[in-house]
Amino acid sequence: MKLATTLALCLGIAQQASAFQDWIDRTIAHTGEPIGKEIDYNGLTLYVSKPACKKPKKTAVIYITDVFGINLTENKLLADSFSRAGYLTITPDMFAGQPAPADLNTPGFNASAFLAAHGPAVADPKIDDAIAYARASSSCGNGGGDGDCKIALTGYCYGGRYAFRFVAGGKGGDVAFAAHPSALEEGEVEAVEGPASVAAAEIDDLLPAQQRHRIEELLLQTGQPYQMSLYSGTFHGFGVRANVSDPEQKFAKETAFLQAVHWFDSWA
Repeated sequence: MKLATTLALCLGIAQQASAFQDWIDRTIAHTGEPIGKEIDYNGLTLYVSKPACKKPKKTAVIYITDVFGINLTENKLLADSFSRAGYLTITPDMFAGQPAPADLNTPGFNASAFLAAHGPAVADPKIDDAIAYARASSSCGNGGGDGDCKIALTGYCYGGRYAFRFVAGGKGGDVAFAAHPSALEEGEVEAVEGPASVAAAEIDDLLPAQQRHRIEELLLQTGQPYQMSLYSGTFHGFGVRANVSDPEQKFAKETAFLQAVHWFDSWA
């Protein structure tokens, strides 16, 4: 290859890399004010972030949060990031305005009791309503809320389990992404009937290596497309609450977001 051709190729790659980084910087918000709005839908509060682009994607993202809910600014900012990537993004208030405290070691807070009070019997109907809102919305790129909207579930920590639950048969989801899921049961993995992607933390007491490997085995058995990505230098919660002053954690949070977007674009 001639030197001039090699230099032109390198310059082109550098320009593409710069444009890609610019897209990341414009799309992913780590700080700032949320841009979505809270609405009431069938008595359920939804945080809705609508894409500003002229041609939004024909996929809506149902964002199922960690135990800190929509009260946590980082959760709203991540929902906004999905909307800037072109998706109508709906985040249901899973905890009726009473999420877990910011410090889980707060005296008097019982994590086991909290999770028991917000299990599938309580959580599933809220996600059903969020999906119904998405299908009825004209903001999902289908030109009129005609029900043809594809549904992507993205869940973090507590929410990761429900991303899996809602790609089971008849549950309404088309594709799932889960970051450091917790309390995920083997039967819920075995039941998936859509593509599922997982972003895992290196250090995670709620998803240790042995359980992570078991999820891989079960996903393989489903026959569905699947992905398991492990991020070094990370801890449980990095997909939302990474320390972005640490380059390794910032890279992991942003790349996990890109993992979800690419997964949805490829399989929804």
